[in-house]
Amino acid sequence: MGKTLAEKILAHCSETPGLSAGDIVTAHVDCLMMDDALGPWFVDKPFQELGGKVKHPDNVVVISDHYCPTSNVDHAENVAAARHWSQRHGVAYYEGIGPCHQILAEEGYDVPGTVLVGTDSHTCTAGAFGCFGTGIGSTEAAGVLHTGTVWLRVPESVRIVWEGVLPRRVMPKDLILKTIGDLGHAGATYMAMEFVGSTIQNMEMDGRMCLSNMAVEAGAKAGLIAADEKTMTYLRATGRAYPFKAFTSDSDAIYKRELSYRAEELSPQVACPHVVDNVHPIEAVAGLEIHQAYIGSCTGGRLEDLAAAAEVLKGKKAAKNIRLLVSPGSSRVYRQAMEAGILQTLMEAGASILAPTCGACVGLHSGVMPANERCVSTTNRNFRGRMGSYDSEVYLASPATVAASAVEGRLADPRND
Repeated sequence: MGKTLAEKILAHCSETPGLSAGDIVTAHVDCLMMDDALGPWFVDKPFQELGGKVKHPDNVVVISDHYCPTSNVDHAENVAAARHWSQRHGVAYYEGIGPCHQILAEEGYDVPGTVLVGTDSHTCTAGAFGCFGTGIGSTEAAGVLHTGTVWLRVPESVRIVWEGVLPRRVMPKDLILKTIGDLGHAGATYMAMEFVGSTIQNMEMDGRMCLSNMAVEAGAKAGLIAADEKTMTYLRATGRAYPFKAFTSDSDAIYKRELSYRAEELSPQVACPHVVDNVHPIEAVAGLEIHQAYIGSCTGGRLEDLAAAAEVLKGKKAAKNIRLLVSPGSSRVYRQAMEAGILQTLMEAGASILAPTCGACVGLHSGVMPANERCVSTTNRNFRGRMGSYDSEVYLASPATVAASAVEGRLADPRND
């Protein structure tokens, strides 16, 4: 019987040939990522109870991103705790250079055929590299620190097939929103979403990371894309590529469900409040007044995203009274966008360029929403209170759609010039 991508990776990492969905395995963890929000601050007590010794320091990385730049004393103390914990235990540490999932990719931690776990639900972003990336709780992270392994149930898989070429100004974000809208917010609970088809093969790594990042919004344990030459090119550029085992699913693999789409039929999509699966084509919601437009985060702040927004905004201005905020996905993306003139174009359109951070996405700083206002955002969640006030509204869309909406001052179709 054929195996899915998830089954093959977990069989390899647990040294359990022949396993199938539903089996329980103990897998070797190639990378444990802890962030400043749910990492050392919460992990240290149970970790000390286990003896306080890191089994494989080289396999652990701590990234401060949620609270950076720190906006109050409590956040500053939390980040300091993460910094000092990392120094004490001799593990890699990054601070204030971007959301953790982008940094993991840029620094070469997302490796095909490996298991990567992290104290953030969007750790599934690593699946874009054929890596079984998944979020875990802080107590479980303490166990991984102590043992170097993680206990998992092998997930069933949903096969997501996209064929064809995306139309002009229709982006990977539209593809994943459409998919989640059809699956539902719990439609892939504890499953692996496996993305295949010519649309995926032709997609650059920036777009693939967007897809895998949002798999958890359908309840998925992982969002997987088989590694290919584009993956290898990206990995080589990180300077950290080392021997690994890349897997592909078998033609006779067993899937729980399969969804098939034609990319050329897709239009820009918008996830309306207050759940990510409340998805509608732009044609159904265009014209709704907005107050803030946000381009950034580990979902929509990569170079491809900023370039798409700049292409829409070139020679235009954000509407009066619209706050247009841009947070590049990392310091590296910031520099690349600056060198390419992308940031200049965005600034000329009226954008405020922010530090690379998680801040506005999680309602901590740098764009927190007040009550009774609407934000259209490239981020990954639109729950009540996600970006600030419980009485604000967040609409999720692609960078192109957010940029077009900023110009109009209302939800707008980016295909309309």
